Amino acid sequence: MSAVKRLLPLLDRVLILRAEALTKTKGGIVIPEKAQSKVLEGTVVAVGPGARNTQTGEHVPLAVKVGEKVLLPEYGGTKVELGDNKEYHLFREADILAKIE
Repeated sequence: MSAVKRLLPLLDRVLILRAEALTKTKGGIVIPEKAQSKVLEGTVVAVGPGARNTQTGEHVPLAVKVGEKVLLPEYGGTKVELGDNKEYHLFREADILAKIE
């Protein structure tokens, strides 16, 4: 079983795999690490059940689903290492800026 399948976010948290930064231009020029811009998009890998409604106690479903591409803030989220050399981050649903279609 993969490490991602074992990690289930709680409440309104979303696990996101950040997209890789461009390391080469179309012309083949290698971009140094310091010059690479921070990638502000990612793919939803896992979602929690949703925040609880204070009146009824039921979970409020999240607006994002597994597999959707989302726009992320430049800063924020909690970095999570799952042992597969990919950069995962945990965000609250409210921190996600938009869905990308």
